[in-house]
Amino acid sequence: MAKGAVPGARSLRVLVAGGGVAGQALAFWLTRGGHRVTVVERFPALRATGAQVDLRGQGIEAIRRMGLLDAVRGKLVDEAGVAFVDASGKARATIMANTSGRGRQTLTSEYEIMRGDLVRILHDATRDDTEYAFGRSVDGFEQDEHKVVAHFSDGSRGEFDLLVGADGQGSRIRRALLPQGFDPYRRLGIHMAYWFVPRIPSDSNIRDTCMVPGGRQIMRRSHNPAETQAYFVLREESEEASTVHRAPVERQQEFWADRFRDAGWQSERFIEGMEQSPFFYSQEIVQVRTGTWSKGRVVLAGDAAHCASPYSGMGISGGLVGAHVLAGEINRHPDDLPTALANYDTVLRPFVDEIQGRVNPRLLRLALPMTRRAIDTFQAAAALACRLHVPDLVARFSKEDRGGSWQLPPDPAPSGTG
Repeated sequence: MAKGAVPGARSLRVLVAGGGVAGQALAFWLTRGGHRVTVVERFPALRATGAQVDLRGQGIEAIRRMGLLDAVRGKLVDEAGVAFVDASGKARATIMANTSGRGRQTLTSEYEIMRGDLVRILHDATRDDTEYAFGRSVDGFEQDEHKVVAHFSDGSRGEFDLLVGADGQGSRIRRALLPQGFDPYRRLGIHMAYWFVPRIPSDSNIRDTCMVPGGRQIMRRSHNPAETQAYFVLREESEEASTVHRAPVERQQEFWADRFRDAGWQSERFIEGMEQSPFFYSQEIVQVRTGTWSKGRVVLAGDAAHCASPYSGMGISGGLVGAHVLAGEINRHPDDLPTALANYDTVLRPFVDEIQGRVNPRLLRLALPMTRRAIDTFQAAAALACRLHVPDLVARFSKEDRGGSWQLPPDPAPSGTG
């Protein structure tokens, strides 16, 4: 009998496409429900890279229920707050993290962690009970009322009771699941690139944000003594901006260098550091919105189902919460997958609507001003708010974080399991 299995309950064979945060969190809870889980990841090894992420609200509780909060605390990034700086690097306004233990997180969470560290923590917690297959992806599938057959990139195939698409905002599983021609993306007209550069003495534990005319923003945050993260953010609605993310990395870097060559502050330092960076990531900021997350024995999870965008502050937390809900419904209804998947949608949808709905494109455009005058106005307003301690007071006395009043359901693992 599989670990955590309840006597008499059916043990399902589950295939998870995608070895990121949502996929591994799902494997964590499903194996504790007694199911046999295979995770396939198209990268040749654990994809433990990426920039800084955070946990907020229900995401913190989801990690706590996994018993991994201490492991996360052991890998936290020291980021004390966020400063809005002018072209000379002088801070015009600084919003500190809320470390009071009550209220909501500010622009910086109390739980900031590198994506790679979080992925490794989840992998360490799942690898003994989960079968991992790296360098392999699901190229296609077909299903009937009894099984789903997955066709893999290496030419092999396998039969499973359930296929989970946890393969990110560009999900191939979602593309095959939804009607042809359906566009799941809500585009915000914003693009982002990030990479690492060597840290210098002036890089503090405060995240710096510099607004530049033309709807541009430069951010710097430092996560260890040797490295600093550089971010370019661009407000632009053009075909070139939307398609460049699928171009070769050299073309992506050329695009971003062209857009920010005259941006001032530390832009030249960051542009020069692009080529030597251990990784470079460029993306369009979108939300994934679909009316359904499942069809038959195939279901979507994490960003593949409900990407809320980085500006929600709940991307990672949303993936952890979604895995918690989906695994819970499967563990409670292993003999009735239609009911489990319908419940997953019913229970989680209000939470997803909440975190996606908090992303207001008009407010985002205010934070990416087109003119110097608009930048000066924004910074003056932020400076006044900070002098009056408005961000601190709002955070401390807020009754809800970004996930609203929605409550995380009971633990996904059946009573008495590990």
